Amino acid sequence: MCITYILFSASLDKYYIGHTCDAIEERLRKHNSNHKGFTGGRADWEIVYMEHFESKEEAYFRERQLKKWKSRLRIEELINKA
Repeated sequence: MCITYILFSASLDKYYIGHTCDAIEERLRKHNSNHKGFTGGRADWEIVYMEHFESKEEAYFRERQLKKWKSRLRIEELINKA
């Protein structure tokens, strides 16, 4: 089982979209660790949305779809419908 997820950081007031086939709790821990990259340096990322998929390819495809939206409003509408 793989997951496409959306994280939110209150301190940055930003969303992050990703996918994983690992345990979502472990992936969130890595995002909240001090590392280089978009989610590094902040430890307040929280999961606000998830979709489950049978394969990594499906989860990655959905991640790319969501990232192409480039619209905070559209992302927030998706989260609020869940």
